[in-house]
Amino acid sequence: MDQPFDLILTGGRIVNHDGEHSADLGIRNGRIAAIGDLSRAEGERQDCTGLHLLPGVIDTQVHFREPGLDHKEDLESGSRAAVMGGVTAVFEMPNTNPLTTSAETLADKVARGHHRMHCDFAFWVGGTHENAHEVATLERLPGAAGIKVFVGSSTGALLVEDDAGVTEILKRTRRRAAFHAEDEPMLRERKGLRVPGDPSSHPVWRSPEAALKATQRLVRIAQETGARIHILHISTAEEMVYLADHKDVASVEVTPHHLTLDGTEAYARLGTLVQMNPPVRDAAHRDGIWHGLTQGVADILGSDHAPHLLEEKAKPYPDSPSGMTGVQTLVPIMLDHVANGRLSLARFVDMTSAGPKRLFGISRKGRLSVGYDADVTVVDLTRRETIRNAWIASKCGWTPYDGVTVTGWPVGTIVRGNRVMWQGDLVGPSCGEAVVFDEALPPG
Repeated sequence: MDQPFDLILTGGRIVNHDGEHSADLGIRNGRIAAIGDLSRAEGERQDCTGLHLLPGVIDTQVHFREPGLDHKEDLESGSRAAVMGGVTAVFEMPNTNPLTTSAETLADKVARGHHRMHCDFAFWVGGTHENAHEVATLERLPGAAGIKVFVGSSTGALLVEDDAGVTEILKRTRRRAAFHAEDEPMLRERKGLRVPGDPSSHPVWRSPEAALKATQRLVRIAQETGARIHILHISTAEEMVYLADHKDVASVEVTPHHLTLDGTEAYARLGTLVQMNPPVRDAAHRDGIWHGLTQGVADILGSDHAPHLLEEKAKPYPDSPSGMTGVQTLVPIMLDHVANGRLSLARFVDMTSAGPKRLFGISRKGRLSVGYDADVTVVDLTRRETIRNAWIASKCGWTPYDGVTVTGWPVGTIVRGNRVMWQGDLVGPSCGEAVVFDEALPPG
């Protein structure tokens, strides 16, 4: 007699690398053990009739602020927001205090996250002038997503603005390194363009030209060093056009806020709440990013979840910090674009699961296949909900999408076979573990 399953998801529509079809999904020991008709199989059952089962959504850019800035977010609260929004794994950024720039600070974060975070996790290691000589080892340590470099200053103390510094890092990397691409010398020169009290001057200061120049520099250095790079949070139409010709070295992330918000309207309505680095820009840039996405230039989606308390955001510009929540709203906001015909469901799946697996060499995640981790994002494509601040699980408790009604909603989050969220409730204990990568150093 066949061994019982730990959990069987029944009656749903599976969306996967082989298309979309109705099938049951059987889970055993945290892995997918069978896909098909499991009506006669033994095991606990979860009815998913009318729902779609997606490979677990992976958000490869979040800032959970721990250690050092725990008052606005920590690994527990940020990961709780993730699973409430259907996200099964996150890659967290290094601009904490202390910075994640060494084997010791990385190991500390991994230890903090283990079975305390609600989703699986990896941590970007910050690339600096000081640790450039050891990035080849750091990027392969357990729990490391890779090397992340700021060539333009944002929130935190990490900055490598010079070509020589970037070259020293890239000539040693073997994995794909991620970059915040804004040209720091241009940002310094243009600082006087900030208008006190007027956050709509933020994209004037942090101009499209500053973003494009940094991206062009990074592509050139990647070509010279034979490295692979990943350009985070593309905010301009021009970058999408340029990067279309450089897919040999550069992969591309886009964010829900750059795809959804029109800066002309958003700054007037939301003020500093929409202040981000790189900035939300006008509808022409938003449309240019969409065009790049539809042409296949964009590889993955990342939320760039970067929370600040409302009292911090209430400071008059430019004293207000840049950043907004996003990990919990990534799935509903993008499913609404699916409902409106702007994005296919298959493309959404590719950008949130198969794409991250492909770019970063994630082991056993990114598709619903026998032998893979049983990470499942369960969604109702027809459910209409209004996003409210009260739903946000982040410590900061707000979202720029408060009051926005969407079609498409995360119903369940299953992490390695553990039901963590179901129908808006946290239903399981925290079970997060470090993501495993193909190019990681062997244990021990």
